Amino acid sequence: MRQTYKFVTADEAAAYINNGDMVGFSGFTPAGSPKAVPTALAKRAEALHAEGKEFKIGMYTGASTGDSLDGALARANAILFRTPYQSNKDLRSALNCNDAHYFDMHLSTLPQELRYGFMPKPKFAVLEVCDFNADGELVLTTAVGISPTVANLADYIILEWNHKHPKELRGFHDIYEPQDPPYRKEIPLYKPSDRIGSPVIKVDPKKILCVVETELPDEVGGFTPVDEVTAKIGANVALFLANELKAGRIPKEFLPIQSGVGNIANAVLGSLGANPDIPPFEMYTEVIQDAVIDLMYDGNVKFASGCSLTVSNAVLEKMYSNLDFFRDKLVLRPQEISNNPELVRRMGLITINTALEADIFGNVNSTHVLGQKMMNGIGGSGDFTRNAYISIFTTPSTAKGGKISSIVPMVSHLDHSEHSVKVIITEHGIADLRGKSPIQRANEIIENCVAPEYQEVLRDYLKTSGKCHTNQNLSAAFAMHNQFKNTGSMEGINWEDYK
Repeated sequence: MRQTYKFVTADEAAAYINNGDMVGFSGFTPAGSPKAVPTALAKRAEALHAEGKEFKIGMYTGASTGDSLDGALARANAILFRTPYQSNKDLRSALNCNDAHYFDMHLSTLPQELRYGFMPKPKFAVLEVCDFNADGELVLTTAVGISPTVANLADYIILEWNHKHPKELRGFHDIYEPQDPPYRKEIPLYKPSDRIGSPVIKVDPKKILCVVETELPDEVGGFTPVDEVTAKIGANVALFLANELKAGRIPKEFLPIQSGVGNIANAVLGSLGANPDIPPFEMYTEVIQDAVIDLMYDGNVKFASGCSLTVSNAVLEKMYSNLDFFRDKLVLRPQEISNNPELVRRMGLITINTALEADIFGNVNSTHVLGQKMMNGIGGSGDFTRNAYISIFTTPSTAKGGKISSIVPMVSHLDHSEHSVKVIITEHGIADLRGKSPIQRANEIIENCVAPEYQEVLRDYLKTSGKCHTNQNLSAAFAMHNQFKNTGSMEGINWEDYK
């Protein structure tokens, strides 16, 4: 049956894509991202550039990808524009030098905005699959992302058939696309384990331009071991939720957890599993990481719904040897569903995300260093935070060996306002901001979350504004940022200069 499709090399597949084409890629994080065709595209770009010819493509992805996609194309100067989220150092450098245009988006909105025609339609979809058939049924690998949408919108589909992933992954995906307004109805999903769609993406077989066979592992990096700071942050999150449970502010059945990406998130999940006062729970999240799988083996996570299986290769291989264990405990969905605000609000998610910096009034910056340099992007944190039952942000209290305070008078870039952020947690403690005025929030954050060496600095800042509803001093709000830019440390501020 598969002989009805044209099998080609990665270089031959890349030759179909031309300068200025819009390309949508599968995957969400390095999980499920194509690897062979993007690498070949980068080689094609370098060859054309050497001939003095232009070659850049527009890129739509689910979120960040692997180095063979974002990294290779960035190094080849082959990116016309990129959305919605990235984490590759070479791509980040290109974006921050304006060598490639980047627009940051809430992850849940990209698929629908592509369908609405707000951005150019993808000409090509490059999808990693573990199986397919002559009827146009595609079985994805370790992530869904925007694959259903770009597969439907694209004129042509290029498949990377990756033999590293077993065809027995069929059944782990739940592919569902809502109708567009004015025909959209409620999404009929009421708990994380509900299934509402198809295990496969269904496309017109005539759109499948070619197939490239590969056997390449996901490029998911390992996680840094839990250290003293991340362990304390995790313990504080678990303590807060256990106390909420005892106080009756969380139902005794508990509520589904959403957790962001990275080492802090991994540590937090481990702490939740280790806390005897936290009952076994479900997850409704974007990214399923190593800690979630460990908690499943231990019986502390009953079910996990996500958009990607972003686990280390060692963990993934262990899972593949025991797929039947996970078949009733795990589902992967499109990001339009995994991050959907309607579902976040309906199921009452407890959301836990990481702040780059926060200010003393509860505003959070997730994306920009010193308000100028893009780090990664907002990702799905906004989708979840604004609609959460309880929204929590975690951050170490300092960075750069204590030269930067992660809590400042005013964030240098605003991603999540004080109206959405309910709780801030650092290694020093917990600031519960619910039902508090601006000055009460400021005092709560300074007393509980700020590093000791910066507490008096921020208390003194509050005195520079005089009496007002929100104690901001516009001439001093970014003094700590400027102090760091000028001296390499936020310490040593003299507020007398700003009174």
